[in-house]
Amino acid sequence: MAHGVHVGSAEPDLRERLLGWCEVLPDSAVLTHLTAAEARGWWLPSSVPHPVLASVDERERHPQRRGLKVVRLAAPPAYEEVDGLRLATPAETLLACAADLHVLDLVPLGDSALRLGHCTLDELWDATGARRRGTPLLRAVLPLLDARSESAWESVLRVLHRTADVEVEPQREIWTTHGTFVARADLWLVGTRRIHEYDGADHREAETHRTDLARERRLVDEGWERCGYTAREVLRRGGDVIAAADAALGRPWVPARLDAWRSLVALSLYGSTGRQRALRRWSSANR
Repeated sequence: MAHGVHVGSAEPDLRERLLGWCEVLPDSAVLTHLTAAEARGWWLPSSVPHPVLASVDERERHPQRRGLKVVRLAAPPAYEEVDGLRLATPAETLLACAADLHVLDLVPLGDSALRLGHCTLDELWDATGARRRGTPLLRAVLPLLDARSESAWESVLRVLHRTADVEVEPQREIWTTHGTFVARADLWLVGTRRIHEYDGADHREAETHRTDLARERRLVDEGWERCGYTAREVLRRGGDVIAAADAALGRPWVPARLDAWRSLVALSLYGSTGRQRALRRWSSANR
């Protein structure tokens, strides 16, 4: 871990590690950013190594440790005590993340915070009144958030459609004309009988695969078409996803509509530009 950081077991869990770090931080310090997001169980963006992230009042002294990044704030950071840890409030956590991350990183974080009931959209809007570096980006992201999302990649897939001007409805329930439930879809392409969904590795497990196939047959019987996409396809072959949506909507394929999506991927932790920016920010962590 680091000098002065002690844990009680050979294989400490996240909480134990963070409690160890808290021993070297001032009592007023607050865990924030991705550290607080992970402690709260939010959906995290692309896995990129990051230091333990904390914030303190600008008048507070803090220790120098490898793997620790402390941000000084003009006002004492707002926090909640969760399982013995002083965590930045959800709104403060997202605001801190917005200083280093980008849209595709923030949307899954925000969706999961709303889905878990850790904050409201009004509370997040209130946070955008602060004069902080992350404020403009957080303000731009809030209209994209949706508490109905059931996974991080569903959130990313939804943003892909939004950037290409494809209207989708999350978690659309599909019923037969006789009132029998058929399925709940990740994303319904509004105005069509097509649904787009994220297919993770768990969908290839035998029992899940059997359940999925039965579900797809029910959808076909009712005249619906399901298209499933992997994470790689969402990030690297977004054009195929949107071309399929255009075909279903009966509109021409316009490649230029993907420019905004490519920019979002590049600026996020999924792209080299976004990763390098974040790593530069975090490279000043005390060594």
